[in-house]
Amino acid sequence: MIHHETLELLEWPRLCQHLSTFAATKRGTLAAQALVTPETQAASVNLLTQTQEADWLEQHNSGLNFGGIRDIGTAVERAYRQGLLSGEELLAIATTLHGARQLRRTIDAQPPEDIPILQGLVADLSTHPDLEQQIYHCIDDRGDVTDRASPKLGEVRDRLKSTRQDIQQRLQRILQRQSGAMQELLITQRGDRFVLPVKAPQKDAVPGIVHDASASGATLYIEPQSVVELGNRLRQLLRQEKTEEDIVLRQLSDAVAEVYDDLTHLLAVVTELDLAHARARYSLWLEANPPRFIEPQEQTTLRQLRHPLLVWQQRHEQGPEVVPINLLIRPELRVVAITGPNTGGKTVTLKTLGLAALMARAGLYVPAREPVEIPWFGQVLADIGDEQSIEQSLSTFSGHIRRIGRILAALSGEVGEEGGAEGEQNTLAVGSANDLVELSGTGEPEAEDLPESSDSPIASSTHPPIYSPTLPLPHSPTSANALVLLDEVGAGTDPTEGTALAIALLKHLAERARLTMATTHYGELKALKYQDGRFENASVEFDEASLSPTYRLLWGIPGRSNALAIARRLGLNAGVIDAAATLMATGSQDDVNQVIAGLEAQRRQQEERSQEAAELLAATEKLHREVQHKANMLRDREQELKLQQQAAVQQAIADAKRDIAKVIRRLQQGDATAQDAQRATEAVDAIAQSLLPAAAPAPAKPGYRPVVGDRVRIPSLGQTAEVLTAPDDDHRITVRFGLMKTTVSLADIESLRGEKAEVPVKTKPVDTMPAAQAAPPAPAIRTSRNTIDLRGMRVAESEAVLEEAIAKGSGALWIIHGHGTGKLKAGVHEYLKRHPQIQRFEPAAQADGGTGVTVAYL
Repeated sequence: MIHHETLELLEWPRLCQHLSTFAATKRGTLAAQALVTPETQAASVNLLTQTQEADWLEQHNSGLNFGGIRDIGTAVERAYRQGLLSGEELLAIATTLHGARQLRRTIDAQPPEDIPILQGLVADLSTHPDLEQQIYHCIDDRGDVTDRASPKLGEVRDRLKSTRQDIQQRLQRILQRQSGAMQELLITQRGDRFVLPVKAPQKDAVPGIVHDASASGATLYIEPQSVVELGNRLRQLLRQEKTEEDIVLRQLSDAVAEVYDDLTHLLAVVTELDLAHARARYSLWLEANPPRFIEPQEQTTLRQLRHPLLVWQQRHEQGPEVVPINLLIRPELRVVAITGPNTGGKTVTLKTLGLAALMARAGLYVPAREPVEIPWFGQVLADIGDEQSIEQSLSTFSGHIRRIGRILAALSGEVGEEGGAEGEQNTLAVGSANDLVELSGTGEPEAEDLPESSDSPIASSTHPPIYSPTLPLPHSPTSANALVLLDEVGAGTDPTEGTALAIALLKHLAERARLTMATTHYGELKALKYQDGRFENASVEFDEASLSPTYRLLWGIPGRSNALAIARRLGLNAGVIDAAATLMATGSQDDVNQVIAGLEAQRRQQEERSQEAAELLAATEKLHREVQHKANMLRDREQELKLQQQAAVQQAIADAKRDIAKVIRRLQQGDATAQDAQRATEAVDAIAQSLLPAAAPAPAKPGYRPVVGDRVRIPSLGQTAEVLTAPDDDHRITVRFGLMKTTVSLADIESLRGEKAEVPVKTKPVDTMPAAQAAPPAPAIRTSRNTIDLRGMRVAESEAVLEEAIAKGSGALWIIHGHGTGKLKAGVHEYLKRHPQIQRFEPAAQADGGTGVTVAYL
């Protein structure tokens, strides 16, 4: 069957083997090794949901514990067929029942909205604690029947113990009396009979039955005559013990058979849970993400897709680093032609996509970056040939043709016993009616059916040939959801005929499959994109500097085979390569390669620019997060201060009420006089004076206009300054205080008598819109402009630098002084305390230098 061939070609069994290593039970391991993909999308979605819920348990509850679960399927089946189970098998059934109960408890203990599918899976699970207790009562930890299993068995074992003790005592007495005749002073057994090792020449000293002899004949193992009767009695008791044990085992086996259906269902549920658990753990190990099955009008998105088998090879077998690929396939595309050099990764790309489709269908995560969006492919069909020989014969071409025929038959739903088509054949017409290459699902092309030379209308015509299917096939229900993977399509025969066959085949598949991906070296296939919107080109990148492939997949650009570069890297004679390059330069292919090379260079430049833009965007987002974080901190601090102020006001009101109540009580005690009332009034006034805020100073009278040479006061700076210039058009003047000169607004100064400077009001048109609210101050952010480094300076030097930074700065100022002897830090703090423009200062955050840096707020 073509489906089985495809699984082998994609190495699906190997992936299943890797998955099985993450299973916890034997049955789960076997089920993982023979993992079957569902036939419907609904079943795949259900498996994916199970995997996601198992992943949730793995992340939040350390996963599921399958301790005690055994493979009891064979034992349960034998018990159902009236077979007798051993103690070990019964003990395995009991531990499995206990382990399944613990699994159900773990799942039921989780919130129903998080794992509804798994909880529904174990909802009707019967673990039969009564059968488990019955087995534990009758079978011990070694799998033996216990004495308490039945009264008669306990009695028989008591008699056995007594008989063995009698035999041991008698044999000990014989050993003591006849020690000289003994080869060794010990009691041993031959079968179920107790014997003594007697020297052969002295066998008459110990009369009895000889049961065995040593290899040399020097030692005889004799059962003394005095214990023969006790030995016979012991044998009878052993038979009675075996009979009683079988009775107990029969009763337990019958009890297992009675719940055969429940145990069979339990095994199926536990195996399904183990499979879901294994899929989740394997997906987590792969760093994979859950896929979403898309609708036909949506784009296939597989970014940073990695080959799962190569990931395993890298991590477990010290393989090379896996190069991910990007597959972004528009919904209208039906065929993707991948070109490029040999060993460049074309075949690996096909296998990676095929395995990704199978993994999603089987309920596994896909090793790609989120989001993972892929169609549900009902069929994955492949013709991938990994073995390549120096000389390709007709049998190689025939093998590919027969497999492609089986693929077409599977798409049409007509699969016979040999995997070929039945009934109506799939025939493709190539070129004219006189030159037909038939591609059929049955039979193998004969040599005489194929043209022997390229002297055909296809090769000689100056017009492009017409390729069309002569018999359109009916669409099968699954063909619309089929993924077809073809490696080196049309290879192994004459290039002209192979090209024609490949084009016809790809056009045929564009009508019948959801997606076809084919690798090729034929240049004519690259032009299909420009003739049919359902076709797209892709190529594997080749680094011409190192003459080696990079294994990256590039979209929209056809690739070059780079055969000469690869041949040079592999050591082929340089003269041969130069001659081939000369021959290529005489044809048109060299011009095409130059165009492709130019497109590749443009693509690399765009990638570099895109990377730079991404880095800039990341830096911007980081800065935005920092600003947002500091803004949130300021908002929280403001809210905290408001709450503190409210609490202080409430406390002040309460204190005032309490003090006034005391005054009232004093007035109410005894006869109040006018003097008492006066004292009470003064007390209330004192309370109000202490609790109410001080009245704001009366605003200064406006009307003052400074002139050059006046002395004015700058209240915001707490300085007295000299006016150096008259007000300009913006109503600003230049003043000097101390060694500093600065420009201030008329609104910021007043005369020494407190008169506010007069600021002419500009006439503005009447605006009925409300004034915009002032934006809140931006949070302080440290930059190179508001950071000064004073380390290595003396205190006097640092003050000049500080004065200049304060004059130019605004907001906050980060001052780096270090620790050292502490003198510079103390001098900086003392200067900041005296400076009128400094509102407050504090040590910087630990990330900004801690106590070695001071933040001053202007």
